[in-house]
Amino acid sequence: MPLILDDVKRIAHLARIEVDDQEAAQVLGQLSGIFALIGEMQAIDTAGVEPMAHAQDLMLRLRDDTVTETDQHVAFQAVAPQVEGGLYLVPKVIE
Repeated sequence: MPLILDDVKRIAHLARIEVDDQEAAQVLGQLSGIFALIGEMQAIDTAGVEPMAHAQDLMLRLRDDTVTETDQHVAFQAVAPQVEGGLYLVPKVIE
């Protein structure tokens, strides 16, 4: 869909950007170039291409999923106002 100068002016008006005719013509050229590039990319057959998470073939360094902290819930709940069955009790806020 090729753009015309009136389209650029309308977009600028909707975005509340003031552009004169010279700026609108410059933006029209830039947007036309962007739309042409998008058209070229959409014309490429990507049927057998698997989506990538990153442009480079990078692997995340993963660590072992091991517990490194000791269980201290009893110490944390000792200072709580109300605890029952290992759970914190809070006041009812919805009737």
